[in-house]
Amino acid sequence: MSLTLLDQLSLPGDPAKPNEDALAHLDRAALVLDGATPLGPSLLPGTSDAAWIAQFGARRLAAHLTDGDAPQDALRHALADAEKSFAGLTREPIREKWQTPCASMMLVSLGRDLSPPRVRSTLAGDRGSRPSEPSPVAGSRASEGQRGQEVQFLWFGDCAAIVEQNGKIEAVGETLEKREAEAARARMVAQMAGMSAASGINRPQIEPLLRAARNRINSGRNWLFSPDARAAGHASRHMMSLQAGATVLIASDGFLALVSDYGAYDMQGLIAGAKDKGLAALGRQLREIEDADPLGETFPRFKKSDDATALLLRIA
Repeated sequence: MSLTLLDQLSLPGDPAKPNEDALAHLDRAALVLDGATPLGPSLLPGTSDAAWIAQFGARRLAAHLTDGDAPQDALRHALADAEKSFAGLTREPIREKWQTPCASMMLVSLGRDLSPPRVRSTLAGDRGSRPSEPSPVAGSRASEGQRGQEVQFLWFGDCAAIVEQNGKIEAVGETLEKREAEAARARMVAQMAGMSAASGINRPQIEPLLRAARNRINSGRNWLFSPDARAAGHASRHMMSLQAGATVLIASDGFLALVSDYGAYDMQGLIAGAKDKGLAALGRQLREIEDADPLGETFPRFKKSDDATALLLRIA
């Protein structure tokens, strides 16, 4: 089986600034990385440390997966690559953790094919198996139609996946909870500072609070894709069995705001919209909602628009 790409989208939050999201698609894997917006001066060459970690991570993960690494090994090697490269490129040493470039991530990969369902033989005199021994479902068509595919999800932060199989929906990741908490924090900060919620994060009233929160990365449960090889042991992991025809949407939280922040869709509706309208149309709708609420009065958030990236995939 393979992970077929149906559609993809990656929009910068501000056309005048770098897109700090990145994506990659291979025959049996796909991934999205969402660089955390920098909270101070850049430490690396280029326009954005967040864009660097997202793009570097996507390239190295794809390279290691192409070389045959298992997903956990690819992650471990890519993080070690990031740690080494960052040490060679940074203009000055890290004084506080908030200076560290970091990214949320969702990686989906296909593992082994799972055997078709098995039934007990009931044929009298069947010498091919003992009465208590299960046998495969007869017929190649039945076997192919019912065979499952082991699918693994690895993630950091608030990138997520939505899976549709046989009309049922399952979410993988923590975007909804994290975005709800961020909206509450944006509303509180705006009220305390007497300013619009979506006025930007690099403001004297907001930046110190976000730096304090960012200083907790790579400790406790707050690990992200970053120049720290230790993070490989702290990625969240979920296994699922999917059959041919299942649909998987992986996305950054900026795209998933259509569900988590704006309530334009539920998860089932977002999958249906992605298949019926296409991701570009959903991207336009996302920006229309944000343009109609530029100050974050209806939908509190720290930025008017965030980078938005999504991949629509099918198990085939």
